[in-house]
Amino acid sequence: MKSDFLELAKSRYSVRKFKQEPVPQECIDKILEAARIAPTGCNNQPQRITVVKSKEALAKLYECTRCHFNAPLIFIISFDKDECWHRPYDGKLSGDIDASIVTTHMMLEAWELGIGSCWVMHYRPEELKKAFNIPDNVETTALLVMGYPDEDSVPAPGHEGSKPLDAFVKVE
Repeated sequence: MKSDFLELAKSRYSVRKFKQEPVPQECIDKILEAARIAPTGCNNQPQRITVVKSKEALAKLYECTRCHFNAPLIFIISFDKDECWHRPYDGKLSGDIDASIVTTHMMLEAWELGIGSCWVMHYRPEELKKAFNIPDNVETTALLVMGYPDEDSVPAPGHEGSKPLDAFVKVE
């Protein structure tokens, strides 16, 4: 059965209150498969993903950000600068873009599975890199906090307020 993508995308919201129920490995595997098949520049796949789910690892991560929302599962989304596609005209790396596409695929797959998420950029990168032994050639892009939404979880105010298309689309 094919799902309606626009309905899935419209229903998804940033979850900031989670049940303390672990996400089954089968679901984690599906979310990681969505990351694996995501498009990247020249399909170089520079993404690097750290799965943080043990109590000890979560405690380390919680020290790096206040925006963890006590999620029982967190992915550290990074990219290897040495494996990115480089635009030849100015040398721009595709890494942040690639990692963003990967993260979006993961969020949407999770939502399809009934698992909520929140994309977090508010963290201390150097502390995160040190805590998780992330090498210098790997740059962190986001934390994807994840788990089953608590019964009290609701979208943030303004979630459904989108600009009209003509506010950001130009046709020539």
